[in-house]
Parts: sequence; C-alpha cells; structure tokens
Amino acid sequence: MKKLRIGVLMHPALVPPDSRDGVPEKEADVWKTEYDVVHTLRELGHEVLPIGLYDELTPVRELIDSWKPDVFFNLLEEFLGSSQYDFHVVSYLEMKQVPFTGCRPRGLVIARDKALTKKILHYHRIRVPHFAVFPRGRKARRPKGLEFPLIVKSLNEEASAGISQASIVDSDEKLIERVEFMHESFHTDALVEEFIDGRELYVCVMGNKSLKVLPIWELVFENLPLRSAAIATARVKHSSDYQRKRGIFQQPAEDIPEKLVQQIAHTSRRIYRLLNLDGYARLDFRLMPNGDFYFLEANPNPEISASEEFASAAEEAGISYPQLLEKIVRLGLQRE
Repeated sequence: MKKLRIGVLMHPALVPPDSRDGVPEKEADVWKTEYDVVHTLRELGHEVLPIGLYDELTPVRELIDSWKPDVFFNLLEEFLGSSQYDFHVVSYLEMKQVPFTGCRPRGLVIARDKALTKKILHYHRIRVPHFAVFPRGRKARRPKGLEFPLIVKSLNEEASAGISQASIVDSDEKLIERVEFMHESFHTDALVEEFIDGRELYVCVMGNKSLKVLPIWELVFENLPLRSAAIATARVKHSSDYQRKRGIFQQPAEDIPEKLVQQIAHTSRRIYRLLNLDGYARLDFRLMPNGDFYFLEANPNPEISASEEFASAAEEAGISYPQLLEKIVRLGLQRE
C-alpha cells in the first residue's frame, strides 16, 4: 500500500501519548486501541494525525480543507457525550465524499438498536432469544411467553454498559428493579431477553461485498464465583485484574464440529448483509450444548486493539496486526 495521510478519529480523552513507557497498565488500558492503531499505522510509514472529537465537527472540516487526508480511521464510539450520535460523524464524511474505515451510517444505526436487529433477523428465520423492550416512562410488565431467567440490558449502549451479575433476574420483582436501574442510570429503554445459558462466541467478519469470516473466538471463564453466570459483564470486559483473578480469557473456540462451524460462518455472512454492515464487525452468539446457536448482537467497528478478539482471530487466520489495519484502511478506500 502506498503511504497515506490518515486522520484517526477518537474521543479527546483517548488521544494516546507518544510512548507507553512508564505508564501503569490500568491507565494504558483506557487508550490501548487508540495507541495501537496510531503507532502501528505510523510504523507502516503512513502520516498519521490523531483527532479528538467531542461536540463539533469543525476540526474535521478544517483538516479536510487544509491537510487533505486520504482516509479517516474511525475509532469514535460516541459524539456529544452520547453513543446515539456517533453515526452523524461518518454521515458528514460520507457527504463530504471522504473515505473512512468501518461501517457506514446505515449499518451503525441499525446495529445500535438491538431490538430492531433481532426483529430483522427473526423475520429471516435466524435464531434469536425471545425478548421485549421496556420503554422509559412506562411500568415494566413482563409479557406472556417471556420466561425466566431473563437478562436486562440497555437497548442501545455497547461495551456491556450496565451489565453485571444482577442483570440476570428470576422474578418479576427483580425484573422491575433492574429495568428501573437501566432507565435511571443510562437514560435508555431496556432490552429484556431470554437468558441463553451457553458458550460465549464471537464471530469477526471483514469486507464490503466480498466477506471474510475469521476463526470463531470464545470468551472462556475458568474460575467464576459460585452461582455466577458466565456472561460478559463490564468488569469481565474491561478489568484486567478481574480477568486474571477469575481466569477469564479469549481463545479459538474448541470442540465445535466442522459442520457447525460452517453453519455459524454462513449465518454470520447472512447477518452481516441483512444488517447492512460493511468494513468490519463482530457478531456475538451463544452456543447451547445441543448445538443450537443464538444471535445476541452486532458490533460494527468493534474493539480493534492488538490484544482483543478481532486482532487475535485475524492472527489465527494468518493476518498480522499491521496487515489487519491495512486491510481495514483498504476496505475504506475501496468502498463505493
């Protein structure tokens, strides 16, 4: 790939330092993705400029006019302090006809609404958990057919925001309490779905038209506390100390029959296209002992640091981290 001018979009608080030397692990974990992307692209010879965006697009407009970047690498997960507005930034880039990495606005909007994705996929006969949406401002009443145990999530938030062991409920009283917690804490509607007690699988997909499915990845729990469910809580995802303490790690999914692997890969391609995803995305599934697998949610523009599941799955497929970032950049440049 020729050397490019690449603007990397990120939250202002996540603009990484020039070096990680002497930085405590907990502090570096906060901006590890931004650091890995910026420094790896620079090592590849590209001219890279980190751009912190919070509540206005003026820095992007000025950069387009003065620096004329070849492509933007999009690491934004929110805008104006809300995850609901991140798609507006890429909508602006799309209107300016400037290439960018990751998913286009349509896919971001669809994937953000977890209930909508389930409705679309259920219509196309893809297995999803039974679910209901509990809007803010209304009393939580469990509909008939929605049986315990249930798990309560935010309808729109990502990164396991608000998910803990208390999210799994087994009574109407606990359900009402947890739904109210989600409403008050995150100011979003609550998604309540059947809890699928199975293996946590991640399927990473890359591509715009021609798709590549990476090896299936699994989140493994070796030493959870007694009576704790194996779910990807916020602490499981983001606390390295807790991961070490409880033997939580990711690895290639083992002991899955090849026929089932192919079924999951085929279904993942269908989901990716049905949800209008492009660039790269991670699809989350639950696999039951009988071989049934349930789609949970789609994550366009997922965590892309060198140590997380997307990069690890790519490496398992023979794609190094620098190669992965260049493929993502190329997909942004090639998109119509």
